Amino acid sequence: MHEERRALSADLSKVPAQRWAEASLCPGWDVHDVVAHLIDTAKTTRLGFARRLVAARFDFDRDNAVGVARERRASPAETLAEFDRVVTMTRTPPAAPATRLVEAVVHGEDVRRPLGVRREYPLNRVLPALKYQIRTSGSIGGGEERAAGFRLLAVDADFSSGAGPEVHGTALALLLAISGRPLEPGELYGPAAPDFAHQLSVRG
Repeated sequence: MHEERRALSADLSKVPAQRWAEASLCPGWDVHDVVAHLIDTAKTTRLGFARRLVAARFDFDRDNAVGVARERRASPAETLAEFDRVVTMTRTPPAAPATRLVEAVVHGEDVRRPLGVRREYPLNRVLPALKYQIRTSGSIGGGEERAAGFRLLAVDADFSSGAGPEVHGTALALLLAISGRPLEPGELYGPAAPDFAHQLSVRG
């Protein structure tokens, strides 16, 4: 997690300030918002998360919006400096450790892809995130329902999941797809890729 934060900071340090206003892959958030969210979650403790959720009337979206507003600084440079300050924090909400990798990789791509920045993520970070998302309900941020009815096979790792017609792609592409993120044409392929894409569009 710390290494992924450092890598994202290094990439963002090369991005002009005006590009932080570009829409991220995370609906409703620009690049600046996503970085603010990553700062917020890095500071969140288990007890703090419970208190915040009560204050937000158990509305995760409302709680996230409050966190983004709190941690988003006046300029990208100030927000990046705060992100650097939390790089090595080990706090976490009350969730499985794999959720930290889901956040690092998926939100990393939420930022990088719109900016045209590429990263080769180590598979030992992508695969635990993918496995977690596939077995976790969408009601708590997972991708179980999106993956249902298909056999997903990673072409760059010894990984397959599910039963049904086959969909092929890199572990990263599969993770992004079941996390509700748009992909570039051709990232997923195989006999069932069109049907899978339709299911993703329906479930959002």
